[in-house]
Amino acid sequence: MSEAPIDTLAVIGVGLIGGSLARALRAAGQVGRIIGCGRGKSNLERAVELGVIDAWTHDPAEAVRGADMVFVAVPLGAMRPVFEAICGQLKPGAVITDGGSAKASVVADFAAACPVHLAQFVPGHPIAGTEQAGVEASFAELYRGRRVILTPTADTDPRALAQVRAMWTACGAEVVEMDIARHDEVLAATSHLPHMLAFGLVDALARMDEHDDIFRFAAGGFRDFTRIASSNPVMWRDICIANREALSRVMGSFVREMEALAASIEAGDGDRLLEIFERAKTARDAYVDGLGG
Repeated sequence: MSEAPIDTLAVIGVGLIGGSLARALRAAGQVGRIIGCGRGKSNLERAVELGVIDAWTHDPAEAVRGADMVFVAVPLGAMRPVFEAICGQLKPGAVITDGGSAKASVVADFAAACPVHLAQFVPGHPIAGTEQAGVEASFAELYRGRRVILTPTADTDPRALAQVRAMWTACGAEVVEMDIARHDEVLAATSHLPHMLAFGLVDALARMDEHDDIFRFAAGGFRDFTRIASSNPVMWRDICIANREALSRVMGSFVREMEALAASIEAGDGDRLLEIFERAKTARDAYVDGLGG
């Protein structure tokens, strides 16, 4: 038995998110053995070479046997099959958590696939990441100073919640709790909508006849704004579907804002444009200052 708080960690999905959690816990001395699970053999073998995990398997059921903490970091569309696969293989007292960007769908999938272990399930979402993917992109500092949102259900055992909170705190994260519906509304506005804007803008420009010149002469602002359009398309397809109600509402609101802005531009209404831009600058500057720059 390891003397670390987590004796055996199973990471299902050893990419940027899962790999960075493994690295962070390893660096902090919080975990003994780490078992990785995924579909890509070369990625898993590389994870062993890098010391991110100790062993690997393609079978989620095999990965969780003997694990006292299970972290599921797969696209939202793959969550339920994973939960179904691991349900009968979890050892007594094992805690299960996830990194999904939409929580209502994940909670529903777990409740349908593995209701017997609802008390040990702690839904979570680390607000961290890059547009890169795979274990090569992972690093131990990813969660340092970042927020992790936990959305426990009425069934969640407080002891399981405390274990997951301690795990993320050991990674240097600030852990907060939030209602599931509130989480999905907030993330639709602050994360999911910006990704839709980046994907939509790049796709629209790429289909223009003069797209070669558009991309050739794109300045730094364009690169910064559209960086997230390099994110995993499968993951973001699943997020859109899973959180479609909240995302549709916030997108509808944004479309109306853009229509009003377009009308102001067409009318040459400089006063209205200045009002919008000054209000946006004030809000943005306050946000940056609130994050300590």
